[in-house]
Amino acid sequence: GDTLDILVQTRRNAKAAKRFLARLIARFGRPRVVITDKLRSYFAPLRNLAPGADHRAHKGLNNRIEGSHRPTRKREKIMGRFKSQRQAQRFPAAHDQINAIFKPRRYRLTANSYRHARADAFSLWDDYAREMTA
Repeated sequence: GDTLDILVQTRRNAKAAKRFLARLIARFGRPRVVITDKLRSYFAPLRNLAPGADHRAHKGLNNRIEGSHRPTRKREKIMGRFKSQRQAQRFPAAHDQINAIFKPRRYRLTANSYRHARADAFSLWDDYAREMTA
């Protein structure tokens, strides 16, 4: 349920897919299941780099992935578009780490546990902010 990594590239071709998948496999190991959209350029790199993985390319399965892009798109609109590919890459890399802290999986927690998780996240953030400004 978590976003593992985001890679911003100018093209969505097999070369870009291979680069992204190789980066993920090096960091997290070989996947059991890979969910993508129906873009055909994902098929060959997945077959070569993760031969045993179950590749699911279905319209409905990709909805959670597209939903995770919503904060990025909202921020992009506020900023008046990203000015460069580098800026676009830097924002999601930092945003996903922070987002994981502040948005615990609500559906798995009771209301009381959720409140405690949010309070812990804000106290952790306060500690980081104090450390950065000191």
